[in-house]
Amino acid sequence: MKGVLTGALALLCQISAAQPLLAQTAPAAVALTGGRVIASPDASPVDATVVIEGGNIVAVGARGRVTVPAGATTIDCTGLFVVAGFQNSHVHFTEEKWADAKTQPAATLAAQLEAMLTRYGFTTAVDTASWLPNTVELRWRSEIEAPGPRILTAGLALYPPNGVPYYVKDAVPPQLLKLLPQPSTPADAIDAVRRNVEGGANLIKLFTGSWVSRGQVVMMPADVAAAAVDDAHRRSRLVFAHPSNVAGLEVALAAHVDVLAHVVEAGEGLTPNHLKRMKSQDMALVPTLKLLADDGAGGVRALLDQVRDFAKVGGQILFGTDVGYLSDYNPSREYVLMEAAGLTWRQILASLTTNPAARFKESSRRGRVARGMEADIVVLGTDPALGANAFTDVRYVIRAGRMIYRRQEAQ
Repeated sequence: MKGVLTGALALLCQISAAQPLLAQTAPAAVALTGGRVIASPDASPVDATVVIEGGNIVAVGARGRVTVPAGATTIDCTGLFVVAGFQNSHVHFTEEKWADAKTQPAATLAAQLEAMLTRYGFTTAVDTASWLPNTVELRWRSEIEAPGPRILTAGLALYPPNGVPYYVKDAVPPQLLKLLPQPSTPADAIDAVRRNVEGGANLIKLFTGSWVSRGQVVMMPADVAAAAVDDAHRRSRLVFAHPSNVAGLEVALAAHVDVLAHVVEAGEGLTPNHLKRMKSQDMALVPTLKLLADDGAGGVRALLDQVRDFAKVGGQILFGTDVGYLSDYNPSREYVLMEAAGLTWRQILASLTTNPAARFKESSRRGRVARGMEADIVVLGTDPALGANAFTDVRYVIRAGRMIYRRQEAQ
C-alpha cells in the first residue's frame, strides 16, 4: 500500500487484526483432500476432506461424504496431516529490516514475513514490543498486499522508572530510547496504556522485573503495574509481563497480569505455590525456552521443570520463541525443549492453537479445524504423534482461505 491512508483506511487499520481481510482475495473455494485431519489437540486423526469458501471452513467430513464445489482449487494432502493454524505468542518486529513498513515493496515484506513466521506455520503472531506506528503499518499491509500472519501488537512496552533493560539500551537509538514509557505513578501508567491503545495496540506489555544490568533486576512499582493492568482490562486488552525473577513474578501476580511472556529466568525462591497461584489466577505462560536455555539463564533443567510443573497443575501454555529479538527464526529447538520438559505432542499443539484462541477469547473463530471456523490451516508432512520436530515439517499454510506459503517440493 502506497501513499497516504484515507480516513476510512486508517480506521480499517485499527480493526484489521480483529477482522481478517485476506478472505476478500481468497479463491472462491479450496478443498484439501486425502489428508489426515487432526481437528483439535484432543481429537483423533481422521481421513477427511476440508472445504474452504470465503475465508471460512464450510465442511469437514469423511471422503465421499463432502461435496467439493465445482471449480474449487484442490490440494492433494495424501500422506499429510491437516491442523489448525499456529500462533507464535512472542515475537518482535524491531529488526532494522522492518523499518519504513509503509513504503517497503510488498514483495519484500512478504518474503521477510515468510522467512520469520509463515514458513513455520504461524498464521497469527503476537508482537510483544515494537515501534507501534510502524507495526500498525506492517499489520495493515500483511492483511492486504504482503501476505503474512495476522499480527497482534503491544506497541511500546512499559518499563519501571529508570528501568529500561540493558540489552534494549544497547540496541535502541538515543532518540527512541527517551520515548520508551517508564511510568513512575499510576496516572503515568494509565496514560501510557491509553496512548498505546489509541495508537492501535491489541495488548499491553509490562516489564514487572527488568534486567538493568546482567546482575540487577529493577521492579515495576506494584501500584504502577496494577494501574496499567486495570486500565488495559477496562479497555479489553490482555496484559503480558516479563518477570525476570521471583520478585517480578510477585508484582505480576499482585497486578493480575494475564500472561507471563517468559518463564522466570532467575528462579531462586520459586516454589510450587507460585505456579499454583498463577493457575488459580488464570495466568498463562509463554516459556521461550530456547532463548533462556541457550543464554544459560537459571540452568536448563530448572527452566524445563518450571514448564513441566506448571503444566502439571493445569496451567495454560502458549507457544512463543521471541524471534525478532532472536535472529534464528527456526522454532525446532523450542519444540524439542518443550518435549524435553515433558509436554506431549497434544499439549504442544494446544499451545499453538486452542490455548491462544481461548486466551484471546476467539475460540469460536479459530484454533480448530471445524465447520464455521476461519480457514487458518497448516498442513504437516509428518505425524505430530511421532515427535516434536513434526511441527516444523510445514508443507502448506493457509490464512483466511488464502495460500500464504507452500514448500517448494509441495508445489
